[in-house]
Amino acid sequence: MTAPYLARSATPDDASAIARIYNHGLDERTATFETVHRTPEQIAAWFDGIHPIAVVTSGERIVGFAATSAYRARACYAGIAEFSVYVDPACRGQGVGALALRRLEQDARAGGFWKLLSRVFVENAASRRLLAACGFREVGLYRRHGRLDGRWRDVVIVERLIDE
Repeated sequence: MTAPYLARSATPDDASAIARIYNHGLDERTATFETVHRTPEQIAAWFDGIHPIAVVTSGERIVGFAATSAYRARACYAGIAEFSVYVDPACRGQGVGALALRRLEQDARAGGFWKLLSRVFVENAASRRLLAACGFREVGLYRRHGRLDGRWRDVVIVERLIDE
């Protein structure tokens, strides 16, 4: 029997598991323009004391995460964070992404953030459904936002005001 899923704030000790899940997402080419694998040391650098990261566990194993990063350098945007969410392929469709996002939202609110935003590949229907179910709204479309493997990709912009 699989242990229940639990969400918690991540620590730098989680960097190896986060890197494993993130790198799998890079290989799939469905969630990010990034193509270069990250090392655990590079992931550990995400822990800047400002931008929360949440993980979801099944027993002792990390099966998903959601992370925030800086949106813009200007002080007026200090309460806005970009986010991403990744789930181990074996655990997709089981609520892991939603748990990670709910915990991330709690931690972001506690850290003084008022808005989370991201960009999602237009054809990433699973992520778009997850985000809609978690209260994110689609606010626009960036056409030809970047190239991935030589192909232009459009992205949908999503946002959630944390206190709504």
